[in-house]
Amino acid sequence: MTRRTPLNEAHRALGARMVDFAGWDMPVQYSSVIAEHEAVRNAVGLFDVSHMGEVEFKGPGALETVNGLISNDLARIADGQAVYAGLLNEQGGFVDDVVAYRFSPERILICVNASNREKDFAWMKEHARGVTPVDRGDEYAQIAVQGPKAVGLVQRLTKTDVSKVGTYRFAEGEVAGKPAIISRTGYTGEDGFELYCAPGDAAALWSALLTEGQQDGVKPCGLGARDSLRTEMKYALYGNDIDDAHTALEAGLGWIVKLDKAGGFIGKDALVAQKAAGVKRKLVGFELTGAGIPRHGYPIKKDGALVGETTSGTMGPTVKKPIGIGYVPTELSAEGSTFDVEIRGRAVPAVVVKTPFLKKS
Repeated sequence: MTRRTPLNEAHRALGARMVDFAGWDMPVQYSSVIAEHEAVRNAVGLFDVSHMGEVEFKGPGALETVNGLISNDLARIADGQAVYAGLLNEQGGFVDDVVAYRFSPERILICVNASNREKDFAWMKEHARGVTPVDRGDEYAQIAVQGPKAVGLVQRLTKTDVSKVGTYRFAEGEVAGKPAIISRTGYTGEDGFELYCAPGDAAALWSALLTEGQQDGVKPCGLGARDSLRTEMKYALYGNDIDDAHTALEAGLGWIVKLDKAGGFIGKDALVAQKAAGVKRKLVGFELTGAGIPRHGYPIKKDGALVGETTSGTMGPTVKKPIGIGYVPTELSAEGSTFDVEIRGRAVPAVVVKTPFLKKS
């Protein structure tokens, strides 16, 4: 059965085009993907991300328990901070990529991808050594407020001084009179917040943000703009760019892997061995220098031989170029390396470029 977020009726009232996404009835766009993309780059956009899951570890030893599950290190950050991390299998591949919030050493909240909610929770229950995880996914709605005018919009609706909430930090307060976790995180490459609230408060909070944001040029945004925005930043999407068969080192996410942290973590031994042996393939960003748009699954070839695969691609609305992400042999991963992307039987030339594609000042 298709699931619905607490904002489903609000999306339909706004005329959103709805699609099935990971078993959820979600808006793919309201007006157009490009208009929504540009609103986030130039003003502010709202995304319903209530389909994401939340898992809580609470009690003595919570931090140590979670640290044994994730690749990053919660012991290196303070209360009120968050880390981006991987849940990795024994081979160093991704069970999922997550954000872990440190409220205290005895309370950690993990946000997981919508497509992996049940799988991740089962995996954490199986592998947790200490505190037992609790599925809190149905107790939170989540609204992402993203763009250069996001901070001003949220500030007008809260008494919390959001200027003191730095990147990958969060505070508990009220927004539009509703209790919320105000997290300075996002998936667009722009400044902004992800607001966690009770499902019953989501519609009122969404409405307040839309009303107050009219002076900022706010637009509700769907999954289409979310994908084009993150692609311009080369942010990985689980199931496209990262999965259980590709390791964190191959994906260029070595910075979220703390091999030296106390106690280790699942997948560490495989990554140590891979690092010592040398990574054989890498996830790169590329531009097409011929006509076409790269898409997920398109073959990457060198001198006619299959060497890799496109994992994500689009015509970047802001960079105004056909851009893609894909795995190639390490010897083809350096900036300036060339290969072909096969698009409907045509070999279209491409070049590896420095990412993110969108250069943020």
